[in-house]
Amino acid sequence: MEQNSASPVILREDTDGVAVLSINRPEALNAMNRQILDALSAQLTQIAQDDSIDVLVFTGTGTKSFVAGADINELAQRTPVDGLAARMQTVFSQIAASAKPTIAAVNGFAFGGGHELALACDIRICSENAQFALPETGLGIIPAAGGTQRLVRLIGMGRAIDMMLTGRRMDALTALTAGLVTELTDAQSLLETAHHTAQRIRSKGPLAIRLVKSVVTHGADASMDTGLLLETLAQSLLYSTDEKIEGTQAFIDKRKPDFRAASRIS
Repeated sequence: MEQNSASPVILREDTDGVAVLSINRPEALNAMNRQILDALSAQLTQIAQDDSIDVLVFTGTGTKSFVAGADINELAQRTPVDGLAARMQTVFSQIAASAKPTIAAVNGFAFGGGHELALACDIRICSENAQFALPETGLGIIPAAGGTQRLVRLIGMGRAIDMMLTGRRMDALTALTAGLVTELTDAQSLLETAHHTAQRIRSKGPLAIRLVKSVVTHGADASMDTGLLLETLAQSLLYSTDEKIEGTQAFIDKRKPDFRAASRIS
C-alpha cells in the first residue's frame, strides 16, 4: 500500500490499481475551499497520466461528512467574475470527463458542492448515515457545479427540482430508492465496498470500460439515432482488438481473461 500526501487537504492512498482521494478538512466538515479544488485538480491531472491507476474513489475523512458544501466564508466574497470562472464546476467536469471510472464513497453529509462532487462520479455508494442536499437557494444562489443538470438526469425533474427549491435533505435509503446511489452499506464497510466495486471494474476489458463511459456520456444528450451510431462505432472498434479476442477465448476456455496482456488494438 502506498500513501501519498502531496497536499494536506487531499489524502491519496493507492491500493491495487485504485486511488482513493479523501477530502481532508474535518474541522470544517470537509467543506471545499479554493485550496482543496486546486489540489483535487492537480491530483486528477496526475492520475490521468498514471498507468498504475485504473479507478478513482472519492471520499471524505471521518464518518460524519463526505463534503458539506463549499466554504461559506469564501462564498460570501465571490463576485460575478468568480461566478463566470466556475472553478468548482470546472473541477467536477474534470472528474466527469475522466477516462478512468470514478466512484463516490459518500460517508455522511453530501451537501451543496459535496452532492455535486458525488453527481460528477460514475458510481455512487453511500453509508447508512449519508444525507444529500442542495441548499444553495437558501444562500441566494443556485447549485452551479453541475447540480442543476446532473441531478435531473439521474433522478428526474420532479425530485430534483424539489430538492433545489426547498433545500430538502434526502436520506440514504431514499437515495437508493431514487437511483441516486446504487449501493447502501454500513459506515465501517463503505470503503471496502467501494474497493470491491473498483476491482470488479478492473477485471473487465480496459478499452471496453473506457468506451462504455464515452458512449453513455455522449449518447445521453444526443438523439437515439446518434447514440446508437456511437454504440455501433465503439463496438466495431472493440471487434478489432486483442482485448475482445482474449475475452471471448477465455469464456470458451472457462478461465479468467488476462486483459492486462491484451489491451491493445490489433
